[in-house]
Amino acid sequence: MKKQPTIKTLGELRQSNYVAKPLKEEMRHNLIHCMERGVNPFTGIVGYDETVLPDIQRAVLSGHSINLLGLRGQAKTRIARTLTNLLDEWIPCIEGTELNDDPLQPLSRHAHDLIEAHGDLTPIRWMHRSERYVEKLATPDVSVADLIGDVDPIKAANLKLPYNDERVIHFGLIPRSHRCIFVINELPDLQARIQVSLFNILQEGDIQIRGFQLRLPLDIQFVFTANPEDYTNRGSIITPLKDRIQSQILTHYPKSIELGMQITEQEAKLTKDQMKRVTVPPFIREIIEMVAFEARENEYVDAKSGVSARLTITALENLVSSAERRCLINKEKKTHARISDLMAIVPAVTGKIELVYEGEQEGPQFVAMRLLGLAIRKKFPQLFPGPETIKRKKLQSPYAAIVEHINSTNIQLLNDWSRDEYANTLYSIPTLHEIVDKYCPGIGDEDRLMMMEFVLHGLAEYSVIGKTVLDSSIEFSDIMNDIFKPDNEEND
Repeated sequence: MKKQPTIKTLGELRQSNYVAKPLKEEMRHNLIHCMERGVNPFTGIVGYDETVLPDIQRAVLSGHSINLLGLRGQAKTRIARTLTNLLDEWIPCIEGTELNDDPLQPLSRHAHDLIEAHGDLTPIRWMHRSERYVEKLATPDVSVADLIGDVDPIKAANLKLPYNDERVIHFGLIPRSHRCIFVINELPDLQARIQVSLFNILQEGDIQIRGFQLRLPLDIQFVFTANPEDYTNRGSIITPLKDRIQSQILTHYPKSIELGMQITEQEAKLTKDQMKRVTVPPFIREIIEMVAFEARENEYVDAKSGVSARLTITALENLVSSAERRCLINKEKKTHARISDLMAIVPAVTGKIELVYEGEQEGPQFVAMRLLGLAIRKKFPQLFPGPETIKRKKLQSPYAAIVEHINSTNIQLLNDWSRDEYANTLYSIPTLHEIVDKYCPGIGDEDRLMMMEFVLHGLAEYSVIGKTVLDSSIEFSDIMNDIFKPDNEEND
């Protein structure tokens, strides 16, 4: 952070030859400076380098107000907040005014009165760019008074002024955001009559409050966020307001598993202790991301509502906590994430998806487990021979010994088993570790155990063996016995 300027009065500011720029010109100038130096001002925004961010840059260069339109969890608010990086670090304001008045171009009546009373000795303060961001969540109870302002009878009484004097006005959030970025989140939730009150501010720059028509040339960068209208049943953006918002920019979900993993890793809130104690290999992270990709295409999930990136973020946090819990129970210093830890992501999934009617009938728990199963099923043939391919080509199955063993002896993996108990059970299954060594050569001991368990889950997803998810364990058994279990709810 640059040091705050030491100038304290209007006279000193004039002598410094300070030149104020309009807000949109200021942002444009700083964006050009960043682009010329190859600096990215949109830090923390992943996956939009070729789509959304170029549109943002064009809108800023054009001096446009912006509407970010997209489903939930697509970093719309994050993008709006990064726009503060395009502001000057410090700007001067007249001390004590409500509207962040520029000392060289005062806006409010109060600012003019102060300058008339004190002249060059008018005190000024320096406003950091972090103070120049104002955000309002649109809710049905938001009023015109909240956004624009209203007559304040207490102020009128204290100052002994009539109601036709503009000094009795209590300004709302928008006038107080003069020289700032002002963001309204979930714009369609704003009542239509409240949206109408934004017309003049966006187009003509004046405000209307109970008969007052003040020509206040407010200098504001407006940014709105919204879900697509076909999803937001609570309301819509009225056409005249949409017409006044110059750039509408469409956001989207990550277009690749790799980008999704990068976002999840960046946003997941993992403590230093967790990161030291629990190792989560990229393979597990990839499956978590695949669950979100599967959800966005699944017939049980409402595509119009979207599947937020927060699903994978909270899923990763849950998985790490599951492994950490096991580590603490067994008094181990470190642990490796297991495939069975993925069962811990179910609460993160059930809370992040909206289901269609058929999905509601099946239940969120069933849908979450199905999505996880589909992710495992899709990943399995990328590493090991696919059972369907083996059957179609009439090849000899490398899994025959595994299937025979499980058909005769059910295998149970407890969630809280120590590393040794877990390893001993997996190594007791004939040929399991040989298959992993053959198709995943060179992996470490812990990754080998994870892949050995993955083979069992993969075979279960292809109905080669049966799988039952219990409260504290996973049981692999003969597929035929599993089918006829009367109380089996989680069998895949």
